[in-house]
Amino acid sequence: MTQAPETLLAGSSLTRLTALLYRLTGMKFDEKKRFYLERRVAHRMDRTATTDIARYLLLLERDAHERQMLINAVTINETYFFREEHQLTALADEILPRIAAEKRPGDLIRIWSLPCSTGEEAYSIALWLLERWPLVDAYHVEIVGSDIDTHALDAARDGQYGARALARLPADMLAAYFEREHQHRRRIVQDLRESVLFTQANLNDAASVASQGRFDIVLCRNLLIYFDDESRIAAARHLHEALLPGGYLLLGHSESMARIDERFDLVRLRQAIVYRRC
Repeated sequence: MTQAPETLLAGSSLTRLTALLYRLTGMKFDEKKRFYLERRVAHRMDRTATTDIARYLLLLERDAHERQMLINAVTINETYFFREEHQLTALADEILPRIAAEKRPGDLIRIWSLPCSTGEEAYSIALWLLERWPLVDAYHVEIVGSDIDTHALDAARDGQYGARALARLPADMLAAYFEREHQHRRRIVQDLRESVLFTQANLNDAASVASQGRFDIVLCRNLLIYFDDESRIAAARHLHEALLPGGYLLLGHSESMARIDERFDLVRLRQAIVYRRC
């Protein structure tokens, strides 16, 4: 029988686990997150029939699949359609016109949503551009959603969402781009599901980021708040490499590049503050 969650992580076991998660993800977990971690570790121990924490830590060291399952268990997937709508407005009204001005019709424009969670942000970009950017068909727009959580990526590819995730979408968009409601959920239409590419990527890993190629625009919202200073500096370096020269980075409303990496210029648009790769 698995140890009770309240006694599961203490002393060296907590230190070893949080050090492993930090190395794998860049996210800093401390004593304040102990109960949060204990519940998820206890669940994984039950699923792997592991009877004590020492054995489970040994399993994590040798089993890449279980490390991924633990990452899936501890990552936070809080999102919904048209979140931070002002940034989507800035994307269609100011950022994309600036990028398109440097390209020819038919050229590739790549947009990256990282972390994409269960896909709401990546699909929101697609929906917003279809409705709000008149030149969307004049260019080859490629939208990529990436996340470290493989379960979230599976859900994104499936494209089914409940009322809370869809609450900000107008009724006409729900009718045009989603299948009829079934069991209180609606699925985004197949054409849109196939238009967005979902891939696994870890912002803490330079090779993982590099494998995605380079982008004109990156939305990396509400991830850096979970990193410490060292991880933020590494993440900024990886984001800089992921952007094409002159490309734009959009962060969450409480995040800033100002004190992290001087290779990004702050750009004040009418609707949003964004960063441009020098």
